[in-house]
Amino acid sequence: MSNPDRNRSVNCFVLTISDTRTEETDKSGNLMIQMLEDSGHKVVGRTIVRDEFEAIQKIIKEKSKDAAVEAILTNGGTGMAKRDVTIEAVKSLLDKEMPGFGEVFRTLSYYEDIGSSAIMSRAIAGIVNDRPIFTTPGSSGAVKLAMEKLILKEFSHIVHEAQKDL
Repeated sequence: MSNPDRNRSVNCFVLTISDTRTEETDKSGNLMIQMLEDSGHKVVGRTIVRDEFEAIQKIIKEKSKDAAVEAILTNGGTGMAKRDVTIEAVKSLLDKEMPGFGEVFRTLSYYEDIGSSAIMSRAIAGIVNDRPIFTTPGSSGAVKLAMEKLILKEFSHIVHEAQKDL
């Protein structure tokens, strides 16, 4: 039986984590927005924040309580450098983790994109306040891969599941 919510439009918030990008130079954030809109979803907001634990958490906490936002997508700050704290900031807010997202993303990255460098990928997803959050690396290649192969294929369905019994 098909799920009628599988293709419904989702109101999204896009968060880019970067110490250097602006809206004009945010290639990955712009790509994420374009791909969401091309798939029939609505971007109800976006921002760029420095790679700082408290700043990342503040925005995610605010947007996960915003009635206009049904899902949050982030890009950037997922690397291995000391300044890369996105995963730690997001993971500590998750009500539920979706480990399959990171696992499958790394597998796809290995076979389709970057080879053994995929072991350094720290992409994660989960639920915060009944809203899915997807955290991807900041490269446009990683965003394109995650959006095309994973997020957009299951997006409406995941939002539906996260909102069940609300």
